[in-house]
Amino acid sequence: MGSSTNNSVATSVLLLVAEGRISLDAPADDYLPEFGLDRRITVRMLQHTSGIFNHTGELYEDGTIVLGVPWQGKEWVDNRFKTYRPEELVRLSSSKPARFAPGTGWSYANTNYVLARLVIEKVTGRSFAEELQRLILGPLGMTGAGLLAGDPRAVQPRLLPLRGRRAGADGRCHPSEPVLGGADGDMISTTKDLHTYFSALMGGKLLPAELLAEMRTPEATVGYGLGVFAQETEGGTVFHHNGATMGSAALMYSTPDGGKTLTAGLTWVDDADLSIAPAFQTAQQRFVGEVFCGKLG
Repeated sequence: MGSSTNNSVATSVLLLVAEGRISLDAPADDYLPEFGLDRRITVRMLQHTSGIFNHTGELYEDGTIVLGVPWQGKEWVDNRFKTYRPEELVRLSSSKPARFAPGTGWSYANTNYVLARLVIEKVTGRSFAEELQRLILGPLGMTGAGLLAGDPRAVQPRLLPLRGRRAGADGRCHPSEPVLGGADGDMISTTKDLHTYFSALMGGKLLPAELLAEMRTPEATVGYGLGVFAQETEGGTVFHHNGATMGSAALMYSTPDGGKTLTAGLTWVDDADLSIAPAFQTAQQRFVGEVFCGKLG
């Protein structure tokens, strides 16, 4: 599922808000004092407004690239089965300069969702996998979804991610099981279960109405709410959160009432120069536009 996982993390956080265990406007440092986080970073900054460094790396406006955990080349090949613990990822991000002061900008940073996972575990005293099962997977009967972390073969069936020639620089494709903490991209799912989840969420079957409204209220920069993008089409608003990781990707779109939902799973081999990206984006926009009866805005 890649970053589509983030939406399930946000839903879990909001369900714990409903239980009175988490406050959206509390400093994350209240829950995770061991990291010495900037006190201005709140739980609500799941909207990617914290400014914290993205542990998968940053591309700055001037073209400067600051690397995070490896995702290509020999270093990636040598470490492609490595499990990065969430604490390790937070400390990596905390060791880098913030991209901006909390609340003053927007930048997608997977570390926000690693922090959210740790908050979930701190307030419940249970693993994120257990809370995910209690809050979402169990109530919806999702037997084909779960976390990759811990046991890569725990949930079947699934697509096998592959990294290609450029990634390994040795002319070979490499199987991959990247595990980055179990909250910023490590869920796996069948497309059926993904459809079950997102249609139920958008249809108001998981969150109280006021918290679903909080999730879907976008910040002003790119229209990102709490774990979901809001996008306008000629046919009306569509909510979505797609994701990609090493060799696989997921699409997840829905109308506001959950009555029409599109989910898809994709496998791909690296295109290091992103030469097919424009063609793929055009095809994806046409596909989504056809399903939701309108050109994407």
